[in-house]
Order: sequence, then C-alpha cells, then structure tokens
Amino acid sequence: MENRRLAILLSGRGSNFVAIHDAISRGDLNAEICCVISNMPEAAGLVRAKEFGLTAICLPSKGIERVEYDKMLVKTLRSFDPALICLAGFMRILSPELLKAYPSRVLNMHPALLPSFPGLHAQRQALRHGVKVSGCTVHIADEGVDTGPILLQKAVEVLEGDTEETLSARILEQEHQIYWRAIALVLDKISAGSI
Repeated sequence: MENRRLAILLSGRGSNFVAIHDAISRGDLNAEICCVISNMPEAAGLVRAKEFGLTAICLPSKGIERVEYDKMLVKTLRSFDPALICLAGFMRILSPELLKAYPSRVLNMHPALLPSFPGLHAQRQALRHGVKVSGCTVHIADEGVDTGPILLQKAVEVLEGDTEETLSARILEQEHQIYWRAIALVLDKISAGSI
C-alpha cells in the first residue's frame, strides 16, 4: 500500500491547509491528511482540523530551543508515518533535525516568485521594489530560508494602487490553486521511487 499521508504544520488560520483538504475532498488530490500540528495553541487552523474530524495536535514552541522543538516534532510525526510534511503558514525556521528526518519531503509555500523576496513580508518587499509581477512558489524546504528546489510557481500581476493586503489576497488565491498540485507531483514521484 503506497503512503500518501500528509502531515500539515501551521501556526495561524490555515487557509492553505483548508485548500489542501478541499482538494482531497473533491477528489482532485489523492492523499490523506494524517495529522495537523500547530506550534500556536490559538491557531484557527487547529479548530478547522477538529471540525473536519482530523487529528489536531498542539505542540507549543514558546520558550523551547529550535533543535529541541524539532526533535519533539519529529517524534510526534513519526507516529503518523507521513509521506510528506506540508508547511502551511508554519512560522518557524526549521532546524536540520526535521529536514534530515524527512529529506526532500518537507514542502513549503512562499508568497513570492522565489528566488526573489525570501523571508518575511514578501509582498511588502515586492511593492517596495516596484515589481510588476509577484506570485507564489511551492518549494522543497532546505536549511536556508526559502532556498530549496522550486516545484511550482504562479505569477500574479501587481496592480496600480495595490497594498500589501490586496496583493496578499490575490496571491493567496493562487497559493490555494498550486499547493495541492505540487503535493500531487511529489507524491507521484515518491510512488515512482524517484524521491
């Protein structure tokens, strides 16, 4: 039996998680969400996970050193045996602990066309630089900040008068369209034995 289980890590509202869940429910994505884990107790994404009947786990990170936290995370994840770890607004920089446990199997969504504008406030960076096109990128997470191999990208035009909020909202719509497609690509590569 092939493993198509996804572990979702989030820190906030989890809109990308919901979009992934919706793609599975529609039959567009052949996968199963085995757990949703948040480092923030008040994350709205955890509430949504419970509403969907999924395993929702709060693993608070406050006051815990990064490597120690990631060791706890790996221990928790191992019990679910996920094929892929999907970062869906997980606001932590990963340590090598997690990346070594799941090599080339941690995916991240970034709201810019990488390698441009990595890190925080990508839309603000794009507007400050006056770019005419921004967008979003799904990539494999590595030890750098938004530096891993790119899987899929979607361009979004920057409109006259755009604010960080309006641009973010349009980019988010595209994130919801490409994240599940990138997950499908990687799961298919795993099934074929090419990862």
